[in-house]
Amino acid sequence: MYVQQLIDELGKHKVSQNETELMKHSRDESIHAAVKPEIVCFPETKDDVATILEVASVHLIPVTPFGAGSGLEGQAIPIHGGIVINFERMNKILDFSPEDMRITVQSGVTRMQLNRLAAKHDLMFSVDPGADAMIGGMVATNASGTTAVRYGAMRDQLLDLEVVLADGTIFHTGTKAKKSSSGYHLTGLFAGSEGTLGIITEVTLKLHSIPEYSMLARCTFDSLDMCAAAAQKMLQSGIQVLRMELIDAASIQLINHHSGEDFPVGHSLFLEFSGTKNAVEKEMRDASELMDGLGAENWISANDPLQKEVVWKARKELNYAISHLKGMEEIGGDICVPISRMPEMVSTARQYMDGSGLNGAIWGHVGDGNLHTSIMYNPKVKGEFELAEQTNDAIVMHAIQAGGTCTGEHGVGIGKMKFQQAEHGQALEVMKRMKQMYDPKGILNPGKIFVP
Repeated sequence: MYVQQLIDELGKHKVSQNETELMKHSRDESIHAAVKPEIVCFPETKDDVATILEVASVHLIPVTPFGAGSGLEGQAIPIHGGIVINFERMNKILDFSPEDMRITVQSGVTRMQLNRLAAKHDLMFSVDPGADAMIGGMVATNASGTTAVRYGAMRDQLLDLEVVLADGTIFHTGTKAKKSSSGYHLTGLFAGSEGTLGIITEVTLKLHSIPEYSMLARCTFDSLDMCAAAAQKMLQSGIQVLRMELIDAASIQLINHHSGEDFPVGHSLFLEFSGTKNAVEKEMRDASELMDGLGAENWISANDPLQKEVVWKARKELNYAISHLKGMEEIGGDICVPISRMPEMVSTARQYMDGSGLNGAIWGHVGDGNLHTSIMYNPKVKGEFELAEQTNDAIVMHAIQAGGTCTGEHGVGIGKMKFQQAEHGQALEVMKRMKQMYDPKGILNPGKIFVP
């Protein structure tokens, strides 16, 4: 009955029960099992979204938002069926103010689409999670990426969100001003809520000036401990880093095999510096001297744009290199710990992997304490999946005990639900009360983040 109501109120062209569409919207890029929705809706305006939620609220139908489908923790999987909202048609730039370094977009605008426009005015959107994700999905998971060490995560870029609540109520969480001391910080609340409190339809973002000049450097270390400690020293030195990625030797081998590069196989730091030419060149010299004193080898620097693009493209494709290993699957995740605990965390993660007897790779945005792990297993070998899962769980719990979090940027979704009590304690009960207040009927992306 509700399907026909949606067709009547939205129009047939905004609703699909096509089997291909249902399958397409049954999963994301995570390892979690696919679940087909009953219907997929393609809204074009906030009022369309409000209509969908009003119908769903009346009929108690679960609603799952779907962006580019690039999530890694199952947030977009409609595990209870019902309605999936695809935002690909909500892809308009609504307001662009270069002089204010500000832009407002619908949730379906992608990161690259936004940057193509911003670049024409020598501006950029700073968050780069690797995939060409939709802005709404990036807000919903509080995404970040390689440049977070300089600019921060998604939450740090937000001025205002337009949100539709479960009953169809539409409201804004902020203003177009750069800061405010007025009222509760609702913008920060909805960033990272993964569609469980409301559906984000518009986003107002800060933009940044494109740096005048940049240089890339990479070097290797004999041990993971040395590599992580060197990254920590770099941050403490005051040298301004745009990107700082730790990539272990196993990951470097995968990159070389997948991309055809010939990087020295060792525990590596990939670095990028940006700013004025004189400042960047000085930072590069200072960084080279610092790394040399900490035992770095194979130091190479470059300012050629093509070479930089090749290097970062190879780094970003590491996930795909791992996922395409023949006959193997992976359990992976991301954790984040205080910078001072990073050397210990990297070493401990490697010990857990080696102790399991399974192959694994470690890399991450070490500049802000964000570490990624991939543990490979053969699904045809009995017990390997369970062993990989146990190993991953041990790494995550160690991060939490070190004062960190079970996820720095991928979000909770399905995969990290089991760690919420250990990480948040009594605060988890407060979150559940907030969920009950914003979504009393429990229709918004149910079964994600925590069980009510």
